[in-house]
Amino acid sequence: MADVARKFPGLRIGRTGRVMEALVPAVLEQKVVGQEAWRAWRWLLNRYGEPAPGPAPDGMRVIPEAAVWRQIPIWHWHRSGAEAVRARTIATAAWHAAKLEAAATTEELDRLLRALPGIGVWTSAEVRQRAFGDPDAVSVGDFHLAKLVGYALTGEKTDDPGMLRLLEPYQGHRHRATVLIWLSGLRPPARGPRMSVRDYRAF
Repeated sequence: MADVARKFPGLRIGRTGRVMEALVPAVLEQKVVGQEAWRAWRWLLNRYGEPAPGPAPDGMRVIPEAAVWRQIPIWHWHRSGAEAVRARTIATAAWHAAKLEAAATTEELDRLLRALPGIGVWTSAEVRQRAFGDPDAVSVGDFHLAKLVGYALTGEKTDDPGMLRLLEPYQGHRHRATVLIWLSGLRPPARGPRMSVRDYRAF
């Protein structure tokens, strides 16, 4: 780990301070492959986002405000490729956006997020990483992360409890440690088929 840290001395965990802008894509990424989530995110931004002001690349869009997310009809969620469960999670969070955006600490935001239906440990961690720059928020429940951490630190894949045990020496900076592990390039051997890309628009 120390060798990787020396290799990337300028690594920083950034933060935006904007909870809903982190929450919507995080929810869209729940339990699907990246291609599915990015497709839905792109469709929703093109349909409901506004063109970015000032000099900006063609096609750049401004992420909608919470009031817009609350008003998206279910058939547009369907057309984006996001099924009803994720749509409801985002719409529900949008009704509580003011309280979420006002959270003063990552601990308070974690409590508020996990009180909402459809938001668990993984989604809360992803939101706090992006919005608050929390260096200790571990994405427990991620499809790949535990296997990656286990392989990088022990040469063997592990599960979430095993990952947390391995990350204990990095308490306070566990997310930062997982980013460094990802940057190390160490990957367990790929076996078996990948998750297939589904299209809820065809259901």
